[in-house]
Amino acid sequence: MVNHMSENLILIVEDEASIAEVVSLYLKRAGYIVQIASDGQQAMTIFESRKPDLVILDLMLPIVDGFSLAQWLRERSNVPIIMLTARRQEIDRIAGLEMGADDYVVKPFSPQELVSRVRAVMRRLKREQPEVEYDRYLSFDDLTINPRSRVVTVKDWPIELTAKEFDMLHLLAQHPKQVFTREQLLERVWGGAQYIDPGTVTVHVRRLREKIEDDPSHPTRLLTVWGVGYKFEP
Repeated sequence: MVNHMSENLILIVEDEASIAEVVSLYLKRAGYIVQIASDGQQAMTIFESRKPDLVILDLMLPIVDGFSLAQWLRERSNVPIIMLTARRQEIDRIAGLEMGADDYVVKPFSPQELVSRVRAVMRRLKREQPEVEYDRYLSFDDLTINPRSRVVTVKDWPIELTAKEFDMLHLLAQHPKQVFTREQLLERVWGGAQYIDPGTVTVHVRRLREKIEDDPSHPTRLLTVWGVGYKFEP
C-alpha cells in the first residue's frame, strides 16, 4: 500500500531512461511524487515551475552537466541534492559535495538504498522544522545564528549556507567547546546514513570555515581536535 503521508516531490535528473524509470518506480512505491528530467536544461525548467523537495542528480548529463546544474540549483535554493555518479574517484565525490550536494550514490546502486537515503533526508528536514521553532537565538561577538529564520550573519552580513552547513554549524554552536567526532556529526546532521563517507564532514567543515572565518587556514571558531573531531569555540 502506498504511504500518502510523504507527498514530497522528487525530481530525478537522469538521461538513462531505464535507471530513471526504476528509481521513479521505487520512489512512487515509497509514497513520493516523482518527476523526471532527461537533461539539465529540462531540469531547470521543471525546478523553476514546480520547486521540488529533493533532487536526485546524475553527474553525466547532456546539454548542462551535473556539476553545473548543482551550482545553478545552489544559487537559487537549499533543496537537498543526492548525486548519482558512475565515477568512483574520490575527487569527483568531493567536487560534488563542494558544489553543494548533500549526498552521493555510486553506480551501480541499489534502488532501495537510494530510497533509504531519500527517506533519511526527508525525515531529518521534517524533524528539524518543529524543533528549530523553539531554539534560542545564538550570538558570539561578530557571529549570529537565528534558527527560526535559519539565517547566519558574520559582522552583520548574512551569509549563504546550504542546509547541511547550517545544521552542522548550529549543532556545534549549541554545544560550545564540546568535541564531536565525525561519526557523531554524520549521525546528528545526516541522519546516521551508514553509506555516507566520513570525508563528507571534512568537506563541509572546510566550506563553513571559508564562509565564517577571517582566515580559513587559521580558524578561531571551527577548530579541529586532532584524532577526535571538531568543536565550536565561542
